[in-house]
Amino acid sequence: MKTTTTYKKIASHEGKIGEVKKCVLLYSGGLDTSVMLKWIQDTYKCEIIALTIDIGQQADDLEEIKKKALKLGAKKAYTLDCKDEFAKNYVSKAIKANAQYQGDYHLSTPIGRPLLAKKAVEIAMKENADCIAHGCTGKGNDQVRIESSILCFNPKMKVIAPVREWGMGRDEELKYAKKNNIQVPQLKKNVPYSWDDNMWGVTGEGGEIENPELIPPLEKILQICNTQEKAPDKKEIISITFEKGIPVVLNDQKLSLVELIKKCNEIGAEHAIGYVILYEDRLVGLKVRGVYENPGAHIIISAHKVLEKLVSTQQENEFKELIDSKWAYFCYGAKWLEPTMQHLNKYIDDMNEKVSGIVTLSLYKGKIDVLSVKSKNSLFNHNLATFNKNSAFNQNCSAGFIEIYSLAMKTAYNLELRAEN
Repeated sequence: MKTTTTYKKIASHEGKIGEVKKCVLLYSGGLDTSVMLKWIQDTYKCEIIALTIDIGQQADDLEEIKKKALKLGAKKAYTLDCKDEFAKNYVSKAIKANAQYQGDYHLSTPIGRPLLAKKAVEIAMKENADCIAHGCTGKGNDQVRIESSILCFNPKMKVIAPVREWGMGRDEELKYAKKNNIQVPQLKKNVPYSWDDNMWGVTGEGGEIENPELIPPLEKILQICNTQEKAPDKKEIISITFEKGIPVVLNDQKLSLVELIKKCNEIGAEHAIGYVILYEDRLVGLKVRGVYENPGAHIIISAHKVLEKLVSTQQENEFKELIDSKWAYFCYGAKWLEPTMQHLNKYIDDMNEKVSGIVTLSLYKGKIDVLSVKSKNSLFNHNLATFNKNSAFNQNCSAGFIEIYSLAMKTAYNLELRAEN
Protein backbone atom coordinates (compact mmCIF):
# COMPACT_ATOMS: atom_id res chain seq x y z
CA MET A 1 0.00 0.00 0.00
CA LYS A 2 1.38 3.40 -0.98
CA THR A 3 1.32 6.48 1.17
CA THR A 4 -1.64 8.68 0.23
CA THR A 5 -1.14 11.49 2.71
CA THR A 6 0.37 14.87 1.90
CA TYR A 7 2.51 14.63 5.04
CA LYS A 8 5.91 16.29 4.59
CA LYS A 9 8.87 15.64 6.82
CA ILE A 10 10.44 18.84 8.06
CA ALA A 11 12.01 17.84 11.40
CA SER A 12 15.68 16.89 11.26
CA HIS A 13 15.15 13.71 13.30
CA GLU A 14 12.58 12.14 10.94
CA GLY A 15 13.78 9.13 8.97
CA LYS A 16 13.24 9.19 5.21
CA ILE A 17 12.43 6.51 2.67
CA GLY A 18 15.63 5.24 1.09
CA GLU A 19 17.78 6.29 4.05
CA VAL A 20 16.47 3.96 6.77
CA LYS A 21 18.26 0.59 6.72
CA LYS A 22 17.35 -1.03 10.03
CA CYS A 23 14.47 0.02 12.26
CA VAL A 24 13.52 -0.84 15.85
CA LEU A 25 9.73 -0.85 16.14
CA LEU A 26 8.15 -0.33 19.56
CA TYR A 27 5.66 -3.15 19.15
CA SER A 28 2.57 -3.57 21.32
CA GLY A 29 0.80 -6.14 19.16
CA GLY A 30 -2.22 -3.87 18.73
CA LEU A 31 -3.81 -2.56 15.56
CA ASP A 32 -1.46 0.32 14.75
CA THR A 33 1.87 -1.40 15.40
CA SER A 34 0.77 -4.66 13.74
CA VAL A 35 -0.28 -2.85 10.58
CA MET A 36 2.88 -0.77 10.53
CA LEU A 37 5.16 -3.77 10.95
CA LYS A 38 3.98 -4.86 7.51
CA TRP A 39 3.68 -1.31 6.14
CA ILE A 40 7.25 -0.27 7.06
CA GLN A 41 8.68 -3.31 5.30
CA ASP A 42 6.70 -2.53 2.16
CA THR A 43 7.29 1.22 2.19
CA TYR A 44 10.79 1.67 3.61
CA LYS A 45 12.24 -1.66 2.38
CA CYS A 46 14.18 -1.94 5.62
CA GLU A 47 14.84 -4.59 8.24
CA ILE A 48 12.51 -4.54 11.26
CA ILE A 49 13.39 -5.47 14.82
CA ALA A 50 10.32 -5.65 17.05
CA LEU A 51 10.67 -4.53 20.65
CA THR A 52 8.01 -5.30 23.25
CA ILE A 53 8.63 -4.06 26.77
CA ASP A 54 7.05 -5.79 29.75
CA ILE A 55 6.03 -3.10 32.23
CA GLY A 56 3.37 -5.22 33.85
CA GLN A 57 0.69 -5.33 31.16
CA GLN A 58 -2.50 -6.60 32.72
CA ALA A 59 -4.40 -7.80 29.65
CA ASP A 60 -1.72 -8.56 27.02
CA ASP A 61 -0.16 -11.95 26.22
CA LEU A 62 3.45 -10.95 25.61
CA GLU A 63 4.56 -14.36 24.31
CA GLU A 64 1.82 -14.32 21.68
CA ILE A 65 2.79 -10.76 20.75
CA LYS A 66 6.38 -11.89 20.13
CA LYS A 67 5.25 -14.78 17.93
CA LYS A 68 3.00 -12.42 16.01
CA ALA A 69 5.84 -10.00 15.33
CA LEU A 70 8.01 -12.74 13.86
CA LYS A 71 5.11 -14.04 11.80
CA LEU A 72 4.60 -10.57 10.33
CA GLY A 73 8.20 -10.39 9.17
CA ALA A 74 10.32 -8.99 11.99
CA LYS A 75 13.92 -10.23 11.75
CA LYS A 76 14.16 -10.29 15.53
CA ALA A 77 11.65 -9.83 18.31
CA TYR A 78 12.78 -8.69 21.75
CA THR A 79 10.63 -8.93 24.86
CA LEU A 80 12.30 -7.15 27.77
CA ASP A 81 11.18 -7.65 31.37
CA CYS A 82 11.32 -4.12 32.80
CA LYS A 83 8.69 -4.47 35.51
CA ASP A 84 11.03 -3.88 38.44
CA GLU A 85 12.77 -0.96 36.75
CA PHE A 86 9.42 0.60 35.86
CA ALA A 87 8.12 0.22 39.41
CA LYS A 88 11.31 1.40 41.13
CA ASN A 89 12.33 4.32 38.91
CA TYR A 90 9.03 5.54 37.52
CA VAL A 91 5.90 4.40 39.39
CA SER A 92 7.46 5.06 42.80
CA LYS A 93 7.87 8.72 41.84
CA ALA A 94 4.22 8.85 40.80
CA ILE A 95 3.12 7.47 44.17
CA LYS A 96 5.14 10.04 46.10
CA ALA A 97 3.72 12.79 43.87
CA ASN A 98 0.10 11.59 44.28
CA ALA A 99 0.05 11.53 40.48
CA GLN A 100 -3.22 12.52 38.87
CA TYR A 101 -4.03 14.70 35.86
CA GLN A 102 -7.23 16.75 35.55
CA GLY A 103 -9.11 14.32 37.76
CA ASP A 104 -8.44 10.73 38.73
CA TYR A 105 -6.21 9.82 35.78
CA HIS A 106 -3.07 8.48 37.44
CA LEU A 107 -0.86 8.96 34.36
CA SER A 108 -0.22 5.29 33.62
CA THR A 109 0.58 5.84 29.94
CA PRO A 110 2.84 8.93 30.13
CA ILE A 111 4.86 7.45 33.01
CA GLY A 112 5.84 4.50 30.82
CA ARG A 113 6.86 6.40 27.67
CA PRO A 114 10.34 7.61 28.76
CA LEU A 115 11.26 4.04 29.72
CA LEU A 116 10.06 2.71 26.35
CA ALA A 117 12.15 5.35 24.58
CA LYS A 118 15.20 4.53 26.69
CA LYS A 119 14.99 0.80 25.94
CA ALA A 120 14.36 1.43 22.24
CA VAL A 121 17.55 3.50 22.03
CA GLU A 122 19.51 0.80 23.87
CA ILE A 123 18.31 -1.94 21.49
CA ALA A 124 18.88 0.28 18.44
CA MET A 125 22.47 0.89 19.49
CA LYS A 126 22.98 -2.80 20.24
CA GLU A 127 21.62 -3.82 16.82
CA ASN A 128 23.26 -0.93 14.91
CA ALA A 129 19.81 0.27 13.86
CA ASP A 130 19.56 3.77 12.48
CA CYS A 131 15.89 4.40 13.22
CA ILE A 132 13.14 3.86 15.80
CA ALA A 133 9.45 3.59 14.85
CA HIS A 134 6.42 4.02 17.10
CA GLY A 135 2.67 3.69 16.72
CA CYS A 136 1.59 7.13 17.92
CA THR A 137 -0.72 9.38 15.94
CA GLY A 138 -0.05 12.94 14.86
CA LYS A 139 -2.84 14.16 17.14
CA GLY A 140 -1.69 12.47 20.34
CA ASN A 141 0.57 13.14 23.30
CA ASP A 142 2.66 9.99 23.02
CA GLN A 143 4.47 11.04 19.85
CA VAL A 144 5.87 13.99 21.82
CA ARG A 145 6.73 11.90 24.88
CA ILE A 146 8.51 9.17 22.95
CA GLU A 147 10.33 11.26 20.35
CA SER A 148 11.53 13.94 22.77
CA SER A 149 12.87 11.23 25.08
CA ILE A 150 14.60 9.41 22.21
CA LEU A 151 16.30 12.65 21.19
CA CYS A 152 17.50 13.20 24.76
CA PHE A 153 19.00 9.71 24.94
CA ASN A 154 20.47 9.85 21.41
CA PRO A 155 20.22 13.16 19.50
CA LYS A 156 21.38 11.49 16.27
CA MET A 157 18.69 8.79 16.20
CA LYS A 158 16.11 8.97 13.40
CA VAL A 159 12.43 8.35 14.07
CA ILE A 160 9.48 7.37 11.89
CA ALA A 161 5.81 7.56 12.87
CA PRO A 162 3.83 5.70 10.19
CA VAL A 163 0.43 6.78 11.52
CA ARG A 164 1.42 10.38 10.71
CA GLU A 165 2.49 9.35 7.22
CA TRP A 166 0.17 6.78 5.74
CA GLY A 167 -3.13 8.65 5.53
CA MET A 168 -5.15 5.76 6.93
CA GLY A 169 -7.88 6.24 9.50
CA ARG A 170 -8.95 3.49 11.87
CA ASP A 171 -11.39 2.02 9.32
CA GLU A 172 -8.70 1.92 6.62
CA GLU A 173 -6.29 0.26 9.03
CA LEU A 174 -8.82 -2.47 9.77
CA LYS A 175 -9.31 -3.04 6.03
CA TYR A 176 -5.53 -3.16 5.55
CA ALA A 177 -5.20 -5.65 8.40
CA LYS A 178 -7.94 -7.85 6.98
CA LYS A 179 -6.47 -7.74 3.47
CA ASN A 180 -3.00 -8.72 4.71
CA ASN A 181 -4.25 -11.34 7.19
CA ILE A 182 -3.00 -9.37 10.18
CA GLN A 183 -4.81 -10.55 13.30
CA VAL A 184 -5.81 -7.70 15.61
CA PRO A 185 -8.24 -7.64 18.57
CA GLN A 186 -10.56 -5.21 16.81
CA LEU A 187 -11.25 -7.72 14.02
CA LYS A 188 -11.61 -10.66 16.39
CA LYS A 189 -13.90 -8.88 18.85
CA ASN A 190 -15.55 -6.55 16.32
CA VAL A 191 -14.95 -3.48 18.52
CA PRO A 192 -13.54 -0.06 17.57
CA TYR A 193 -11.49 0.52 20.72
CA SER A 194 -7.75 0.48 21.34
CA TRP A 195 -5.96 0.11 24.66
CA ASP A 196 -2.62 0.94 26.22
CA ASP A 197 -1.70 -1.27 29.14
CA ASN A 198 0.83 -1.44 31.97
CA MET A 199 0.88 -2.26 35.69
CA TRP A 200 -0.21 1.28 36.64
CA GLY A 201 -3.35 1.27 34.49
CA VAL A 202 -5.16 0.63 31.21
CA THR A 203 -6.17 3.40 28.80
CA GLY A 204 -9.13 2.94 26.44
CA GLU A 205 -9.75 5.08 23.36
CA GLY A 206 -11.82 5.03 20.17
CA GLY A 207 -15.45 4.36 19.27
CA GLU A 208 -18.03 6.00 21.51
CA ILE A 209 -15.28 7.13 23.87
CA GLU A 210 -14.22 9.82 21.39
CA ASN A 211 -17.55 11.67 21.33
CA PRO A 212 -18.42 13.30 24.67
CA GLU A 213 -22.09 13.34 23.67
CA LEU A 214 -22.24 9.54 23.65
CA ILE A 215 -22.38 7.20 26.62
CA PRO A 216 -19.46 4.76 26.40
CA PRO A 217 -20.55 1.11 26.89
CA LEU A 218 -18.24 0.28 29.78
CA GLU A 219 -19.08 -3.42 29.73
CA LYS A 220 -17.37 -3.58 26.30
CA ILE A 221 -14.54 -1.16 27.05
CA LEU A 222 -13.26 -2.14 30.50
CA GLN A 223 -10.41 -4.64 30.30
CA ILE A 224 -9.74 -5.41 33.97
CA CYS A 225 -12.35 -3.68 36.14
CA ASN A 226 -15.81 -4.81 37.07
CA THR A 227 -18.55 -2.25 36.59
CA GLN A 228 -20.19 -1.15 39.84
CA GLU A 229 -23.19 -3.34 39.04
CA LYS A 230 -21.01 -6.45 38.88
CA ALA A 231 -18.89 -5.65 41.92
CA PRO A 232 -19.44 -7.72 45.10
CA ASP A 233 -22.21 -6.62 47.49
CA LYS A 234 -19.83 -6.91 50.43
CA LYS A 235 -17.13 -4.34 51.25
CA GLU A 236 -13.52 -5.43 51.66
CA ILE A 237 -11.15 -3.99 54.27
CA ILE A 238 -7.44 -3.79 53.41
CA SER A 239 -4.38 -2.22 55.01
CA ILE A 240 -1.25 -0.81 53.35
CA THR A 241 2.01 -0.05 55.13
CA PHE A 242 4.24 2.69 53.72
CA GLU A 243 7.92 3.34 54.31
CA LYS A 244 9.17 6.74 53.20
CA GLY A 245 6.25 7.16 50.83
CA ILE A 246 6.45 3.72 49.19
CA PRO A 247 3.96 0.89 49.92
CA VAL A 248 5.79 -2.19 51.21
CA VAL A 249 3.17 -4.31 53.00
CA LEU A 250 -0.36 -5.27 51.96
CA ASN A 251 -2.57 -6.91 54.58
CA ASP A 252 0.44 -7.83 56.75
CA GLN A 253 2.25 -9.42 53.77
CA LYS A 254 5.58 -7.84 52.75
CA LEU A 255 5.76 -7.59 48.96
CA SER A 256 7.88 -6.09 46.24
CA LEU A 257 6.39 -2.96 44.71
CA VAL A 258 5.55 -4.88 41.53
CA GLU A 259 3.67 -7.58 43.43
CA LEU A 260 1.93 -5.12 45.71
CA ILE A 261 0.65 -3.10 42.75
CA LYS A 262 -0.47 -6.32 41.04
CA LYS A 263 -2.47 -7.43 44.08
CA CYS A 264 -4.01 -3.98 44.53
CA ASN A 265 -5.03 -4.08 40.86
CA GLU A 266 -6.74 -7.42 41.37
CA ILE A 267 -8.53 -6.37 44.55
CA GLY A 268 -9.51 -2.97 43.22
CA ALA A 269 -10.71 -4.28 39.86
CA GLU A 270 -13.03 -6.74 41.59
CA HIS A 271 -14.63 -3.89 43.54
CA ALA A 272 -14.91 -1.54 40.50
CA ILE A 273 -12.32 0.81 41.98
CA GLY A 274 -10.43 3.37 39.93
CA TYR A 275 -12.05 3.48 36.51
CA VAL A 276 -12.91 6.93 35.26
CA ILE A 277 -14.35 8.58 32.14
CA LEU A 278 -12.09 11.60 31.80
CA TYR A 279 -12.37 14.76 29.72
CA GLU A 280 -8.89 16.17 29.28
CA ASP A 281 -6.71 18.72 27.54
CA ARG A 282 -4.14 17.06 25.31
CA LEU A 283 -0.64 18.43 24.98
CA VAL A 284 -1.27 19.32 21.31
CA GLY A 285 -4.30 21.46 22.21
CA LEU A 286 -7.22 19.10 21.64
CA LYS A 287 -10.12 18.35 23.97
CA VAL A 288 -10.49 14.57 24.22
CA ARG A 289 -12.08 11.86 26.32
CA GLY A 290 -10.64 8.58 27.54
CA VAL A 291 -11.65 5.67 29.76
CA TYR A 292 -8.95 4.92 32.31
CA GLU A 293 -8.70 1.89 34.60
CA ASN A 294 -6.36 2.52 37.53
CA PRO A 295 -7.53 0.24 40.37
CA GLY A 296 -4.18 -0.29 42.07
CA ALA A 297 -3.01 3.26 41.50
CA HIS A 298 -6.24 4.69 42.90
CA ILE A 299 -6.02 2.57 46.05
CA ILE A 300 -2.35 3.31 46.70
CA ILE A 301 -2.53 7.05 46.03
CA SER A 302 -5.72 7.43 48.10
CA ALA A 303 -3.87 5.87 51.02
CA HIS A 304 -0.65 7.79 50.44
CA LYS A 305 -2.36 11.19 50.27
CA VAL A 306 -4.04 10.77 53.65
CA LEU A 307 -0.90 9.46 55.35
CA GLU A 308 1.16 12.29 53.89
CA LYS A 309 -1.38 14.82 55.14
CA LEU A 310 -1.25 13.36 58.67
CA VAL A 311 2.52 13.67 59.04
CA SER A 312 2.92 17.09 57.37
CA THR A 313 2.12 20.62 58.49
CA GLN A 314 -0.61 22.74 56.93
CA GLN A 315 1.97 24.73 54.95
CA GLU A 316 3.68 21.56 53.73
CA ASN A 317 0.37 20.07 52.60
CA GLU A 318 -0.70 23.25 50.82
CA PHE A 319 2.61 23.61 48.99
CA LYS A 320 2.77 19.89 48.18
CA GLU A 321 -0.53 20.16 46.30
CA LEU A 322 1.07 22.77 44.04
CA ILE A 323 4.17 20.62 43.55
CA ASP A 324 2.07 17.53 42.80
CA SER A 325 -0.02 19.41 40.26
CA LYS A 326 3.10 20.70 38.50
CA TRP A 327 4.63 17.20 38.58
CA ALA A 328 1.50 15.76 36.94
CA TYR A 329 1.48 18.37 34.18
CA PHE A 330 5.19 17.81 33.50
CA CYS A 331 4.70 14.04 33.37
CA TYR A 332 1.67 14.33 31.09
CA GLY A 333 3.35 16.99 28.97
CA ALA A 334 6.47 15.04 27.92
CA LYS A 335 8.81 16.77 30.39
CA TRP A 336 10.07 13.71 32.25
CA LEU A 337 13.71 14.59 31.50
CA GLU A 338 13.29 18.35 32.07
CA PRO A 339 15.70 19.51 34.83
CA THR A 340 12.80 21.13 36.69
CA MET A 341 11.21 17.68 36.98
CA GLN A 342 14.34 16.43 38.73
CA HIS A 343 14.17 19.36 41.16
CA LEU A 344 10.52 18.55 41.92
CA ASN A 345 11.43 14.91 42.55
CA LYS A 346 14.11 15.93 45.03
CA TYR A 347 11.65 18.04 46.99
CA ILE A 348 9.05 15.26 46.87
CA ASP A 349 11.60 12.66 48.01
CA ASP A 350 12.63 14.86 50.93
CA MET A 351 9.04 15.40 52.05
CA ASN A 352 8.31 11.68 51.81
CA GLU A 353 11.11 10.78 54.23
CA LYS A 354 8.52 10.94 57.03
CA VAL A 355 5.60 9.37 55.13
CA SER A 356 5.66 6.05 56.96
CA GLY A 357 2.74 4.28 58.59
CA ILE A 358 -0.30 2.06 58.14
CA VAL A 359 -3.47 3.03 56.29
CA THR A 360 -6.69 1.00 56.51
CA LEU A 361 -9.24 1.36 53.72
CA SER A 362 -12.62 -0.06 52.74
CA LEU A 363 -13.51 -0.86 49.13
CA TYR A 364 -17.11 -1.09 48.03
CA LYS A 365 -18.69 -0.76 44.57
CA GLY A 366 -16.27 1.81 43.21
CA LYS A 367 -15.84 3.77 46.44
CA ILE A 368 -12.78 4.01 48.68
CA ASP A 369 -13.01 5.15 52.29
CA VAL A 370 -9.88 5.69 54.37
CA LEU A 371 -10.92 4.26 57.74
CA SER A 372 -7.82 4.82 59.86
CA VAL A 373 -4.22 6.05 59.67
CA LYS A 374 -1.38 5.29 62.07
CA SER A 375 2.15 6.71 61.97
CA LYS A 376 5.01 7.30 64.38
CA ASN A 377 5.42 10.66 62.62
CA SER A 378 1.79 11.70 63.09
CA LEU A 379 1.23 15.34 63.97
CA PHE A 380 -2.07 14.49 65.61
CA ASN A 381 -2.02 15.08 69.37
CA HIS A 382 -5.07 13.68 71.10
CA ASN A 383 -4.61 15.78 74.23
CA LEU A 384 -4.63 18.95 72.13
CA ALA A 385 -7.32 17.99 69.64
CA THR A 386 -9.95 16.35 71.85
CA PHE A 387 -13.29 18.10 72.43
CA ASN A 388 -13.42 16.54 75.87
CA LYS A 389 -12.15 18.50 78.86
CA ASN A 390 -8.38 18.79 78.75
CA SER A 391 -5.91 21.39 79.97
CA ALA A 392 -3.24 20.77 77.33
CA PHE A 393 -4.75 23.36 74.98
CA ASN A 394 -4.96 26.84 76.52
CA GLN A 395 -8.32 28.13 75.32
CA ASN A 396 -7.68 31.45 77.09
CA CYS A 397 -5.37 32.33 74.18
CA SER A 398 -7.99 31.74 71.49
CA ALA A 399 -9.72 35.10 71.72
CA GLY A 400 -6.42 36.95 71.48
CA PHE A 401 -5.46 34.83 68.49
CA ILE A 402 -8.74 35.74 66.78
CA GLU A 403 -8.18 39.46 67.39
CA ILE A 404 -4.71 39.42 65.83
CA TYR A 405 -5.57 36.95 63.07
CA SER A 406 -8.56 38.97 61.85
CA LEU A 407 -6.88 42.39 62.16
CA ALA A 408 -5.94 42.92 58.49
CA MET A 409 -9.26 41.61 57.17
CA LYS A 410 -11.25 43.68 59.69
CA THR A 411 -9.30 46.84 58.82
CA ALA A 412 -9.78 46.41 55.07
CA TYR A 413 -13.46 45.55 55.33
CA ASN A 414 -14.27 48.51 57.49
CA LEU A 415 -12.31 50.81 55.20
CA GLU A 416 -14.53 49.69 52.33
CA LEU A 417 -17.65 50.29 54.44
CA ARG A 418 -16.55 53.84 55.19
CA ALA A 419 -15.89 54.47 51.50
CA GLU A 420 -19.39 53.25 50.59
CA ASN A 421 -21.00 55.51 53.19
